[in-house]
Parts: sequence; C-alpha cells; structure tokens
Amino acid sequence: MNFELILASATLVTGLISLVDILIFASRRKKKGVAQLSSIVEYSRSFFPILLLVFVVRSFLVEPFRIPSGSEKPDLLIGDFIIANKFIYGIRLPVFHYKMVSLSEPKRGDVVVFLWPRDNATYFIKRVIGIPGDLIVYKDKVLTINGRVATQTPLVESTDRDAEVTTWPVLLREEDLLGIKHPIYVRLDQAAGNFSLQVQPGSYFVMGDNRDYSYDSRYWGVVPEKNLIGKAVWIFFSWDGEHHRIRWSRLGKQIH
Repeated sequence: MNFELILASATLVTGLISLVDILIFASRRKKKGVAQLSSIVEYSRSFFPILLLVFVVRSFLVEPFRIPSGSEKPDLLIGDFIIANKFIYGIRLPVFHYKMVSLSEPKRGDVVVFLWPRDNATYFIKRVIGIPGDLIVYKDKVLTINGRVATQTPLVESTDRDAEVTTWPVLLREEDLLGIKHPIYVRLDQAAGNFSLQVQPGSYFVMGDNRDYSYDSRYWGVVPEKNLIGKAVWIFFSWDGEHHRIRWSRLGKQIH
C-alpha cells in the first residue's frame, strides 16, 4: 500500500471539494438561506487542513519509519521507530520524488532511508559506505575505502538473535569509517564475501552495521540518488516485541 499516494490523493480531493464549495456553492446557500452543508462537504472542509498539514510535514520535512529487521544492529533494534530528515538532501516533488532543490549530498557514514532499487517501493535503511567515485574493497570482513583501511577496534563478545529468538555469537567492534566511528556486529562463522568495486556517479554503496545479517548493496547493487528518502536522525519510540514493553532508554536517542 502506497501511503504517500493515498495521503496525496486524499489531500487533493478534500481540498478541491472545499475550494469548489467556497467559490460556488457557499454563495448559493447564502442566497437561499440554507446553512446546512452536505456530509461530503462538511467532512472535506473538516479534514482538509489536517491532511494538508500532515502531507506537508511528511513530504518535505520529516517522516517516521519503523525498523523491521536487525540489519542495523547494534545501533538500531527491531521495533525502533525513527524520524528521517527529508529536506537535508533536498526538496523533492511528493509521490514522484523528483528533486526540485538540492541542499546537500549524503556523506560517508550517514544512515539513510531509501527506496529499494529492485522495486522502488520498499523502504530500506542502511549506512552509506561509499559515495560517488569511491573505490570500495571488502576483504576478511574489513573495509578499505580509496586505499584507506576502516579500522575495527574489538569491544566485547556478544550474541545476536532473529525474530524467532534464535541466537548466535557475534563480535561487537567499533569501526572507524574514515572519521565516522560506529559499532558493528561481525560473525566469524560466516564467510567474508570479499569484493572490490568503484561507486559510479549518482549512486551510493550501502551496508548494514550487522555485517553478516544484512541484505544490502553487496547483493543487489548501489542506491541511485533519486531513491533517497532522507537521513535517519533520532529514535522517537521503541517497542520490545519479545517482552512486550517500551524500551524507555532508547527514546530520544540520536542516530550516528
């Protein structure tokens, strides 16, 4: 279901009904001394301001998203509800996503929300690893970008789990993505999947911080600039589905 299209359509329809009523039918009712509005006009004039506000905020400023998988662990957990800054990379035409005004470009290390290039409809969230022109090498689970190694500092041994509560051991490390430090999960019992590529112009190479539990650019390619939705900035709510409780400590956490 394309909520963005539904919201745009509802805003347009209620706005048109309200406008036609104000310009044409309101004066006719006044001449006839009729004060009663039809149900459709009454509902349209009541809901249009609300729909318009939601549409503007959601289309041009910020948009909420729910984290459905563990691909961005340990920084983002399943059940986190995040806010994406939609204007930071530019102002786009709603629904069609055509960029009307360019404000900035994604930086290496940004956690971004985008439309999956395979269907241009499913929302994904990953970390930008490579920007246009970058030469990316991944060998033995360590990144090298333009000849510089993204060093990893071992922290502790930990465990990860999926939605079915199956667990497996992971190593928690801090990766220095050429100045952007963030935690990652690494599994030593999984093959590295070594590769080398250069990011073409107008595209971005993205990976999940949960390196061996992420379906990302390693498998389906780069993200075109036109597919970008916004930058993930903070967590406004978090629900622990396993224990059926709010994760209060995560509320208001900034995403780095």
